[in-house]
Amino acid sequence: MRVLIVDDAMFMRKTVRKMLEDNGFEVAGEACNGLEAVKMYQELKPDLVTMDITMPEVDGIASLKMIRKLDPQARVVMMSAMGQASLVTEAIVNGARTFIVKPFQEQHVVDTLRSIQ
Repeated sequence: MRVLIVDDAMFMRKTVRKMLEDNGFEVAGEACNGLEAVKMYQELKPDLVTMDITMPEVDGIASLKMIRKLDPQARVVMMSAMGQASLVTEAIVNGARTFIVKPFQEQHVVDTLRSIQ
């Protein structure tokens, strides 16, 4: 499964990349903000996107909406420390497959991503 990792924090992108590669996922690319994520989604056509919510320029919810407009079948999993119910609900309403709250356990992330169809 090819994954696009989107997070404004480089250490978090590296953490998620290692976690995914160690568990047999292919990292198609990394983006540091929502605008870059949309552009890279179009170019790379990944199977799945992990998306932070709080990012500069364009946040994760806006980016999710743009990606889903381009590809209604896009599989996006939100990953954020901001686990407030309103953001989780907004992400799911706008097409996110699920929401993983940081800090997260590697096995939980791997199991969640593998379960996304």
